[in-house]
Amino acid sequence: MGQFIEQLIHGPTEIASYFTLWELLVALGLSFLLCTVVAYVYRATHRGVSYSQSFTATTVILGVTVAVIMLIIGSNIARAFTLVGALSIVRFRNAVKETRDVGFIFLVMAIGMACGTRFYGTAIIFTLVICAIIYAMFALNMFANPQAQRILRVHLPEGLDPHTAFDDIFYRYLQSHTLLSVESVRQGLFLEAVYSVVLRKGASDRELIDEIRKVNGNAKVALTHAENVNI
Repeated sequence: MGQFIEQLIHGPTEIASYFTLWELLVALGLSFLLCTVVAYVYRATHRGVSYSQSFTATTVILGVTVAVIMLIIGSNIARAFTLVGALSIVRFRNAVKETRDVGFIFLVMAIGMACGTRFYGTAIIFTLVICAIIYAMFALNMFANPQAQRILRVHLPEGLDPHTAFDDIFYRYLQSHTLLSVESVRQGLFLEAVYSVVLRKGASDRELIDEIRKVNGNAKVALTHAENVNI
C-alpha cells in the first residue's frame, strides 16, 4: 500500500501511468469549484416552475466525474473504447424538462474534460466567460418574444360555439387568438376550448376573465403563460 501511494505521488509508473496524485486532486478540486459556480449561475438565472435541486447537484457530480474519466483515459485508445462499451449499458429514462438544461449539461462536461486533460487555464477562462454570457442574456432578457403568448382554457355549456362565442370580447382585449383544441369534459356537459392568445397592450387579465365568465355562465376560465402549459 505504501509503495502504491509513493508511486502515485512521485510520478508515472506502471500503476499510475498518466497522472499523479496531485494532478488527480487538482482536477477534482478545480472541476468541483467551477461546476459549482455554473450550478449557482443556473439557479440564479432559472425561470419558470421546473427548477430541480437534484438536477443542479447532478451537474456538479457530472462535471467532476468527467474530469476523472478524462484522467483515466489519457491518450489510451483501448481505455476509451472500453469506457464506451461500459457506459453503453447505462440507460437514462428521465426526460430533460427544458432545452436550456441540455446546454448546462454540455457546459459542465466541457469543464470536466478541460480539467481532466490538464487545460486548467482554459477551464477557468471558459467558465468565467460563459457564465458572464449567461448572466448578460438573463439580465437583458435576450431573445424574449415581445408578444407573450398565453393559453386560455374556457368551459362552454351546450349551445355555445367556441369559434364565435367570444368574438366581441376577443376583439376588445386580444391582439390575436387561435383556437387550438376543443374537447368534451364533465361527462359531456361542457366543452373545453383551448386558445392561444396575445393580449392587447394594457389589457387586464382579470377583466378578460370576468367578461368571458358572463358569456359562459360563470364556468371555468383559466389563463396561463404558454411556456408553463402542455397542450
